[in-house]
Amino acid sequence: MSEKTEALSISQALLPVVILVLLLSFNVTVYGDDALGGSNQFILLIGAAVAAVVGFKNKVSYNLMIETVGTNLKSTTGALLILLFVGALAGTWLLSGIIPAMIYYGLKILHPSIFLPACIIICAIISIATGSSWTTSATVGIALIGIGRVLDIPAGMVAGALISGAYFGDKLSPLSDTTNLAPAMAGTDLFTHIRYMTHTTIPSIIITLIVFLILGFFQNTSGTTDTNVLLNSIQDSFTINLGLFIVPLLVVVLIIKKTPPLAALLAGTIFGGVFALIFQPHIVTEIAGATSLTFISAYRGVMNAIISDISVTTSSDLLNDLFSSGGMKGMLGTIWLIICAMVFGGIMDAIGALKRISNALLSMAKSTFQLFASTTASCVVINLTASDQYLSIVLPGKMFDKAFENKNLAPENLSRTLEDSGTVTSVLIPWNTCGAYQSGVLGVGVGEYFVYAIFNWISPFMTLIYAYFGIKIKKIIP
Repeated sequence: MSEKTEALSISQALLPVVILVLLLSFNVTVYGDDALGGSNQFILLIGAAVAAVVGFKNKVSYNLMIETVGTNLKSTTGALLILLFVGALAGTWLLSGIIPAMIYYGLKILHPSIFLPACIIICAIISIATGSSWTTSATVGIALIGIGRVLDIPAGMVAGALISGAYFGDKLSPLSDTTNLAPAMAGTDLFTHIRYMTHTTIPSIIITLIVFLILGFFQNTSGTTDTNVLLNSIQDSFTINLGLFIVPLLVVVLIIKKTPPLAALLAGTIFGGVFALIFQPHIVTEIAGATSLTFISAYRGVMNAIISDISVTTSSDLLNDLFSSGGMKGMLGTIWLIICAMVFGGIMDAIGALKRISNALLSMAKSTFQLFASTTASCVVINLTASDQYLSIVLPGKMFDKAFENKNLAPENLSRTLEDSGTVTSVLIPWNTCGAYQSGVLGVGVGEYFVYAIFNWISPFMTLIYAYFGIKIKKIIP
């Protein structure tokens, strides 16, 4: 194996990557937002096939490639199970009214005099609760843009505030697919990743809030805001009270107590189902397709929320899209992506390509800072070329994990850098799926909100500052 690795040239090692990026760029152009429906996954398999051809040329056996792919897949078993439990948790938390309660009390803090920072806070709360910056922008985000227009606040400024908040929540939410994807690629667990990411994420959002507080001070907020329609709509559909927060607080306590992630998520899912029966029996009955709550309909309603698509209809069109969940089924696309990425990464590893590229990168990255800078730049470049935030996590994650390991850097350093650089910068690129989506949904061009999406462009710089000064850079003791 070592001889094959040494014989592999840098051009041969990079060939599958170059072809993959070119194919992904074309694929995203064709499919747009639907590229994650399966076409990107197949392109990853095509990239794996190209890598296999390179391997065969260098006399790497088929069995070795398959064995390495199997080893890679085995390493992601925990992450895949967590993703399934995250989907189940999201379903029962919607059914029980936990997520609607978070949104309800989040909307209550809205006040004209602090509208812009309130946008950040509201979107952060909703995004943490749902795990989706896209859903946040497409629902409450649209409402906030409309309110901002009434207050005569520039649309780009409002969009920048809500996008900053939405991506802050997306980064830290255990329900987020990117938050699960990054540690899966880097080789760490979900909650270790989230805890480690707070070191750079919290300062970034604090700076963002300060800037928007200053901007808000100079805004004329003489108009009036009225969220009563949304609040009443939530109350008409759900039983809302502070008791619903017992479940998320329980999960937080379990996380703090370092309970295994699967156990914490399972507990949150089960208690979410129990609270659904206590507080929202009418919704459980509706989801079950029954006329009354019986043991069978209760079982069916909770189980439907755990495993499949559910939605709760309200009197507000804005909220209808928000109050939906895909359950465990909704996580299968991300799981599919991880599996295909592991096939590509496994074959690249088996033929010695990752080691060859890592050695080349390490030869250029003489210092720890240079390694972090190279990783950050790679995430941004892939966002620019492949036009997809998931791939900006997957590809650098597989390419740089050995380089970080060789420098005795804990895997959470890599996972944090992937999110600080890959997840958040995608929305700043007009032709990226995230940029195109946000500008289309909000009706605000990327050029209008770019400068105001402060959290998104400050995050990569924050991770580089930490790397340069050696702040919170965890080492592995050999």
